[in-house]
Amino acid sequence: MDAMSASNARRVLLAAPRGYCAGVDRAVIAVEQALEQYGAPIYVRHEIVHNKYVVQSLEKKGAIFVEETEEVPEGEIVIFSAHGVAPVVHEEAERGKLATIDATCPLVTKVHKEAVRFAKDDYDILLIGHEGHEEVIGTSGEAPDHIQLVDGPEGVDGVEVRDPEKVVWLSQTTLSVDETMETVEALQQRFPKLISPPSDDICYATQNRQTAIKQIAAESDLVLVVGSKNSSNSARMVEVALGAGAKAGYLVDNASEIDESWLEGVSTIGLSSGASVPDILVEGVLEWLAERGWSDVEVVRPMEEHIQFSLPKELRRDLRAEAAEKVRA
Repeated sequence: MDAMSASNARRVLLAAPRGYCAGVDRAVIAVEQALEQYGAPIYVRHEIVHNKYVVQSLEKKGAIFVEETEEVPEGEIVIFSAHGVAPVVHEEAERGKLATIDATCPLVTKVHKEAVRFAKDDYDILLIGHEGHEEVIGTSGEAPDHIQLVDGPEGVDGVEVRDPEKVVWLSQTTLSVDETMETVEALQQRFPKLISPPSDDICYATQNRQTAIKQIAAESDLVLVVGSKNSSNSARMVEVALGAGAKAGYLVDNASEIDESWLEGVSTIGLSSGASVPDILVEGVLEWLAERGWSDVEVVRPMEEHIQFSLPKELRRDLRAEAAEKVRA
């Protein structure tokens, strides 16, 4: 039976790609490798990725998560999360004589570099994103005098710039593609000379997961997205699914958060997960659904993903040194 064909039978449309993106995979492995290489404890500033299960798993292995750099004892190792940090955080680490491992996603680093470059050329930078999100705080910290936040289309009217001829937009990497473009269009109406970044800031994984969930949404009576409440990309996936025709949609951390009443009158369930979610949590949801009669699972895969990122340079350097020591021994 075709994955998208109409059917009264109980079935699950499982979106692919889903779950871990290359940046999350790199960040989680960085913490695991650091624990193996240097031993516990390893301090991590903020949640390494926005997922409860991942954070709790790493805590069990010896990672200690802190909110501020000052909480890390002098001389210890601190890892910066995938969301990136402002330059002032690097300075704090230096003052505390901390060894740092920067697990910022390379796609977030790209946005940081764009911010620095446009600020150097004295542009007003309109950063599209959600106030208080760690990624926004980190990017804004690169050029606080040049960056102002635009939190969705409704924030456009309040934007003031020095020179409408020198304005550029950048964005948080985990936003809804459609809403970001809506914000950009509103900004372009106010500032016709608005420049776009050299390449799209919304990350490939965010776009792919939104494309995949759109494809299953219209066929689904209910869409479940596995992800934590503070995960921006996971929350956006529920919004995208509802906008694409899903009759209902919920964000759940795991199977235990599913309310059985949601299943009433439902034949087709769409299922996906955010970019910081390990597949074991999706498997748990599939098992939970199978026990209740939704055992027919059809994978809907509009595209493949093959992107990988190398480990942070600090880890690569020390791993190389360790390998060299073994050779000499």
